[in-house]
Order: sequence, then C-alpha cells, then structure tokens
Amino acid sequence: MKTKSFICFLFLLAIIPSFSAFSQKDVFSGEWKLNREKAVYAENQPFLATITVKLKSDSVLINRVYENGNGEQFPFDENMSLDGKDTKIVIYDMPRTSKAIRSKTDGSITIESKTTFNGNNGPDDMTAKETWKVDSEGKTLSIEFVNKMSGIETPGTNTYTKVK
Repeated sequence: MKTKSFICFLFLLAIIPSFSAFSQKDVFSGEWKLNREKAVYAENQPFLATITVKLKSDSVLINRVYENGNGEQFPFDENMSLDGKDTKIVIYDMPRTSKAIRSKTDGSITIESKTTFNGNNGPDDMTAKETWKVDSEGKTLSIEFVNKMSGIETPGTNTYTKVK
C-alpha cells in the first residue's frame, strides 16, 4: 500500500507543474496591426505597422513590417530566446543585436535592440527598448518604447489590434 501511495505521490509531483505551464495563455501570438489613430511616429520615419508573433515557452519569433510615409513596406524576421541572450541579425545591410526577456511577474516581454546604420556623418546606432503588454481580453497589444538615435530620445506607446 505504501508503494502505491508513493507512486501516486510521485506522479502528482511530476504532473502538477505541467498544469501551471498549460494554464499560462499565449496572448502574444498572432497578427497585430497598428492603430494609426493612437500611434506616435514622425511622418518622415518608418514606423512599425504590423507584427506577427509566434511565442513559445523559451523563445519568440517576430515578423516586423515597417512602413514609410509612401506606403513602402520593409519586413524582417527576428527569432530570440526569452532568456536575455543576444541575438544578432542583419537587416538590409544593417547589423542588429537584440535580446528579449519575459517577465515572470506580469507576463510582459521586454525587447532591447541596437541597430547600426550609415547616417549623414557615418555609422550611427539606433537603440530601442520596448515593453510589450496584452490587455486582459487578448485583443490589444501595447508597446511602450524609448528610441535613441544621434543623441535624441523618443519615448511613446503604440497600440496594436489583433487581426488573427
């Protein structure tokens, strides 16, 4: 009888943590479109118009589509672990280093990146810090950001609506 109870105890010990993993909803995955009425962006600068997210327990794959004032689109993919390790990619001849961390307290995702490009005075860096949060209904993604470039800091929050 003791052996049977012990085996049941071990089984419960092994299965209980998986319940908490399954109970965490993946509210980030899907396609998100910028709510342009609430957006913060300069007319002459590209802005993040659409995001497609595939979140896993240990990583996030993001397809970002930037758009300029002429409607031209500039997509790129970014696949990052959620443990804060640097990920390096090249976007349109510009090296980019990014890292992502998922908060254990509120479930938000923080992404920090540095993209090096050739400006008017030679190479320059654009650093960005984004904090991603999804509302309780899972329909609205807000991205609070701080972009720094050439000594100018631009903070703001953009809102995205879930398309699918």
